[in-house]
Parts: sequence; C-alpha cells; structure tokens
Amino acid sequence: MSSASAPLWDVHIVEFARSKDQPVASLVHGAHDEGVVDLPFSFVLARQPGRTVLVDTGFMKEGSGEEMSVRFGIPHWISPLRMLAELGVTPEAVTDIVLSHAHFDHMGSIGKFPNAQIYVQKREILSWVEAMALPPRFGFLTQIINPDDLRRAFDASVEHRLHLVDGDRDDILPGLHLRLGEGHTLGQQFVILETSRGRLVVSGDCVYAASNIRGHNHDGVYVPLANGVGSVWEQLKTIDRINDAIDGDMSRLALRLH
Repeated sequence: MSSASAPLWDVHIVEFARSKDQPVASLVHGAHDEGVVDLPFSFVLARQPGRTVLVDTGFMKEGSGEEMSVRFGIPHWISPLRMLAELGVTPEAVTDIVLSHAHFDHMGSIGKFPNAQIYVQKREILSWVEAMALPPRFGFLTQIINPDDLRRAFDASVEHRLHLVDGDRDDILPGLHLRLGEGHTLGQQFVILETSRGRLVVSGDCVYAASNIRGHNHDGVYVPLANGVGSVWEQLKTIDRINDAIDGDMSRLALRLH
C-alpha cells in the first residue's frame, strides 16, 4: 500500500442515470422475492492536488449510446459531462480514467476526455476483442458491450493513453490501487482509494448489494451476482477479496444497491 505521506483522495460518487423496474433477481442470485428496483448508474470522481480521476465514466446518450440506453430501459439520464461541470470539472481537466470493466455504462464516455490516461486490465480488453470475433450465436456474451467504446479505447492506445494493467497494482497513482476482480467479466477490476477516513473500495460491478457479502438473511454466505460472463467461483473469490479490503466495514464500500 501507499506510504503515510501520500496525498489522500477527495471522493464523490456521481449518479447520472437510472433504469426502470429492474428485477432484483436479475442482479443478485436468489433474490426472487425482492421485486423490482430503479437501478442507479454512477461513476466516481476522485481528486488530489494535480490529479482529477474518474473511476468509470458513465455513457453518452448519443449515437450507439442512445441505442444502448433504449435497449436497457434507461429513461432517466443526465450527461456525465454536465454532472462534472456542476463539480467544477471540465473534460480537459480529467487527468486519468480507471475503468472497472468495459460494459457500455462504465466506459461509454471515454472519448469525451481528450487528455486522460486510461487504465484497464489487459485481460478485460483482449477478452472482449475475442468475444466480439465469435459467431453471432455467442451474442449473449457481448450484449452489454458497445463496439464503439472498444474503438475509442483503440484510438486512445494509438495516442499512447491506454494502459493495459496485468493483475494487481499498488499505487498506479499515489494512493490508488487496482485489484483484479474476475467474475462479472473476465478482466474486471476494483479500486482501492486512500481517503481521510481510510480505504474506500469502488467495486464496479464486482458487488451490487450488501447481500452479496453478508448473504441472504445475513447468514454470512457470499451470494454471486445473477449476471456475468465469468465463473461463479471467481465471483465469490472476488467478493472475498473485497470483504478483506474493507475489513468487513460496509461503509467503506461504494455499492450500486442499498
């Protein structure tokens, strides 16, 4: 981990959209009696002197991004750029982007930040290139992938702004650590930020809800997500790594569902 002298991160969780009436059982395995939820979509803004970082970017409702938002029933949306402007951040001021994974709602705005260095797991990018090359009968794997997002990632690589991370990395930026978190996708990662109140974990979609860690009925048995292209085995190991990273303190975990 980083030294005690490393600058601490000031963190904001920015909700920019919601999808309507998503069955909780489509998100958390075994949640068949929990009805539906308006599912929030968010990204994280983290700042320290000289650095303005996004963990994920949200997506734009334009072109293929608009098509994806219709497909997944997302009527409530505010531009991530407008949300950042409210916090005094211009697209040009974003120095770094850390992508938890390549689903459209997590990386659909990367083309709007021309100066940002982008960090993503190598396995995440390469696995989606392989999946996109499969015959159409494998389309289940890529239904949440917007090919235009992968094209923009390639454009960033040509500009030498795309960094392919291979596994865990401490201090990829001072006080910002990356952990491979397979399961939901083959190369998802979660982020640990050093803040004034200790470590904060941004889980991406490694964890949706407290029940993933606490178990149904708080029995302590990890519950996998109800969606994903990786294995349940890897999902549960990732949940365990996150639980270790927060020392069992759920207040230090950024969750999608509460």
